[in-house]
Amino acid sequence: MNRIITYLTFNGNCRCAMEFYHECLGGELHLQTLGDSPLNEELPESFKNCVVQASLKINDLVIMGTDMVEEQGLVRGNAMSMLIDCNSELEMRDYYEKLSEGGQSVHPIEKNYWGALFGGLIDKFGNRWLFNFKFENTLVNGRSPR
Repeated sequence: MNRIITYLTFNGNCRCAMEFYHECLGGELHLQTLGDSPLNEELPESFKNCVVQASLKINDLVIMGTDMVEEQGLVRGNAMSMLIDCNSELEMRDYYEKLSEGGQSVHPIEKNYWGALFGGLIDKFGNRWLFNFKFENTLVNGRSPR
């Protein structure tokens, strides 16, 4: 089955960001630095801690990252967000609270017209996160909590 994986580029702080996401979301984190690569002997010491590839796997969610920036440098924009379709309101609020630490809330969690809770934020690394939880997937005492 094909899937789309979120791949983030950082400017020297990939390890810090991926460890933060791991702390917030859980899962399994793997990091490979330039110092771990076959190029290790050819590189200046200052490059050896740069992350070539990081991968955080949480169930079916995969977030990857790198410090390998193209020649023009890192350009942040608002054209990409990571959306977490949550399994519960509690999970959603927990992720939102943790990921917003040091960041900026751009859309507080609230019920919307499509029958879901929705919220958004920009984390302390400048990445955009969206959160969605549909009530219809959860029953409380045999009824939807609407």
